[in-house]
Amino acid sequence: MTAALAAHRVELSFGATPALRGVDLSVAPGEVVAVMGPSGSGKSTLLHCLAGILVPDAGEITCDGVRLNDLSENDRSELRRDRFGFVFQFGQLVPELTAAENVALPLLLGGVRRDAAIRQAREWFGRLGIDGLDNRRSGELSGGQAQRVALARGLVNSPKVLFADEPTGALDSLTGEQVMDLLVATAREQGTTVVLVTHDARVAAYADRKVMVRDGRVTTSAEVVAP
Repeated sequence: MTAALAAHRVELSFGATPALRGVDLSVAPGEVVAVMGPSGSGKSTLLHCLAGILVPDAGEITCDGVRLNDLSENDRSELRRDRFGFVFQFGQLVPELTAAENVALPLLLGGVRRDAAIRQAREWFGRLGIDGLDNRRSGELSGGQAQRVALARGLVNSPKVLFADEPTGALDSLTGEQVMDLLVATAREQGTTVVLVTHDARVAAYADRKVMVRDGRVTTSAEVVAP
């Protein structure tokens, strides 16, 4: 089976500072992988390389067998728009837009007509327990509500891969668990592969497998054993 995502001997430096030192990682279709490690270990840099945001200095990144290194910046942008979804720690909603417009953004950027994109976006509010919030702006939402809107935006175009970078880092424990329940359940329902960066063992427990990154290298990879 072709890996949904793979990194092979990936190296990347920022100036004279190495961030990734020969990383190898393969993620199966539909797998939920938690990438863990201390601050500065290279885990977020690895996520950005897997997503085609950063281009490694050496090695290769492949998605469904396609070598991202060979793609132009425009082609990588189209890949992120059409096949990838993203959820970040602070949601990063556009404050000028309503919640529904934020969710619809990936569809609008992909050429879907506004009325159809908004209609499709609003379908997610009931699924994620935020009914009635579609016309609110980010400043009118709680942290948990805003992160559910961000999750809806990440999943609205049924991405092949969802990248989540510390998606519960700004939330209290209970709200974080609720967001992770929704993230994993919806991803499995859609058959979406998930690459989850976290430092929280409770969040990593939602994954099928944990990958530890230290000093720019993958040091261990192990299945998560359910309690």
